[in-house]
Amino acid sequence: MRTNWAGNLTFGAERVHCPATLDELRAIVAGSRRVKALGSGHSFNAIADTHGDLVELAALPAEIDVDSAAGTVRVAAGVRYAELAAHLHARGLALPNLASLPHISVAGSVATGTHGSGDANGSLATSVTALDLVTSGGDTLSLSRERDGDRFDGAVVSLGALGIATHLTLDVVPAFQVRQTARTALALDDALAHFDALTGAAYSVSLFTDWRVRGFTQVWLKRLDGTPEPDLPWTAAAPGPLHPVPGIDPVHCTPQDGTAGPWYERLPHFRPQFTPSSGAELQSEYLVPRAHGTAAIAAVADLRALLAPVLLTCEVRTIAADRLWLSPAYGHDTVGLHFTWRQDTPAVTAVLGRMEAALAPYGARPHWGKLATTDPATVRGLYPRMADFRALVADLDPDGTFGNAFTRRLLAP
Repeated sequence: MRTNWAGNLTFGAERVHCPATLDELRAIVAGSRRVKALGSGHSFNAIADTHGDLVELAALPAEIDVDSAAGTVRVAAGVRYAELAAHLHARGLALPNLASLPHISVAGSVATGTHGSGDANGSLATSVTALDLVTSGGDTLSLSRERDGDRFDGAVVSLGALGIATHLTLDVVPAFQVRQTARTALALDDALAHFDALTGAAYSVSLFTDWRVRGFTQVWLKRLDGTPEPDLPWTAAAPGPLHPVPGIDPVHCTPQDGTAGPWYERLPHFRPQFTPSSGAELQSEYLVPRAHGTAAIAAVADLRALLAPVLLTCEVRTIAADRLWLSPAYGHDTVGLHFTWRQDTPAVTAVLGRMEAALAPYGARPHWGKLATTDPATVRGLYPRMADFRALVADLDPDGTFGNAFTRRLLAP
């Protein structure tokens, strides 16, 4: 029996496979009527569930092949970002950005539009230049940004609906150093009035609150080494290291003392040697056009009495626009409103409906891998290229081999 990382979902698969070679994977897919791939299991909903065959990719060779001349790395889908980052840094290279957790798999993160933070930083999927899929007949298909253009843009954030990714090729950049510091005591009115200055104050910025106060209790600033410490007069210096969840020992968080360190030891919030919370939480996230960002934050603040009893922390981040059809940042710069909840599914579900109603006027797109109750028809309407994606699914997987209840509801006509 397999569960997701949080333990709130037990997968319904009849069989679980751990292929050790590409040929084994191809044979499994060719012989399956329904099949889904499972990455690190960090989704909180049924996006990777199936009543057929569940495939775990961790046993496949953990290939990481750097092409320094091309400025790319080809990586096996099951590799996690912590492993990839250490390998790249040892060769003087880096990824432009990382998510808050380095424990998540490359393929699963890309397929769900997972992101870090930074006004100029796209989601993790925007680094992808090529991907290899095993399609429904057990064949392999390679797609690239250069060769396949628009079709490639539709296939990167794919929810696992087109095939099983085996390898991804990512853009890399020269390794860089980052300094992380934290601030506190940011009043809501100041956050809204100075939002652009706040999010532009460093390479990556995160605002945290548990909404027990009318404002943000923490501001995490990850600035490039050599750039000045930002002047944020509406905040106070943190008294010491912080954990995003108030009251939790920050020992497992990445250093916040302002010392310069490798990009992969500062951009995530947590050290790779530690898995935060051991899964004892639930998560949701809603992504709104940046033009509506402050209004959306204010709408959430108005609900803080409802949210606070079931909330561990709320994080606000920014993501640059992209052209990937199902990316939550498709078409516009974006503000992400992330919620880490107590592990109480009925209580959280009751809150989500109220919050989604408050965020509906701002075009809030739910994160593909997190809890939401937004009607699938509403979600479809938030993505201008959804009809094109449905046509791509029909072309590459006409029999619905990679479909499940989640994607069938989403893609219903």
